[in-house]
Formats: sequence, structure tokens, C-alpha cells
Amino acid sequence: MQQQFAPAGRIAGIQAYRDFLAPFAEQLLVRADMITVFGDDSTAVLVYDTETRTAKSAPAAECVTVRDGKIVYNRFVFDRTPFIEFGRRQAQGNP
Repeated sequence: MQQQFAPAGRIAGIQAYRDFLAPFAEQLLVRADMITVFGDDSTAVLVYDTETRTAKSAPAAECVTVRDGKIVYNRFVFDRTPFIEFGRRQAQGNP
């Protein structure tokens, strides 16, 4: 069975977000390179590329909404293709 690295769909609540992000940050992430950042008082857009143990390049973007100094919404978009390819290689016995 292929390991699922991220759920498709919505994650609600701070604990669910932490549960989603922690394994990636603690077990998979090798490095992250910021490509660009844009923002104002209430919104920030980050575009970056990550290298993980399973993918040399896994680009992502986040659009973060901030209210009263706290993140209240984060639209997180990333390319699942490198992780899908890793799962295929594992299934074929070629990690």
C-alpha cells in the first residue's frame, strides 16, 4: 500500500494542521528554498521549492490570511507529482 504524504482536501483546525505538517517537516524535509514572497497587512503569498528525502524538487505555494496577528486561513498548493512518482518507484521495488 502506498503511503499517503498529504490528504487531498481541506484541513480544519490548528491541531489537524500541525498533524499534517509535522511528519513532512520532521521526517521528509531536507531543505526549502524561497522563490518569492508578496504581501500586505492581511495577506502573504509564498512560493518555494522543497527538497525532500523522496523528491529532489517539490514546488509549493501558500496564500496566508492574517487577522489580529494570527494565521486564520492558509491555502496550501503543492505539486503531488514527485510524491506520486516516489510511490510508484517504491511499489516497483526501486526507491
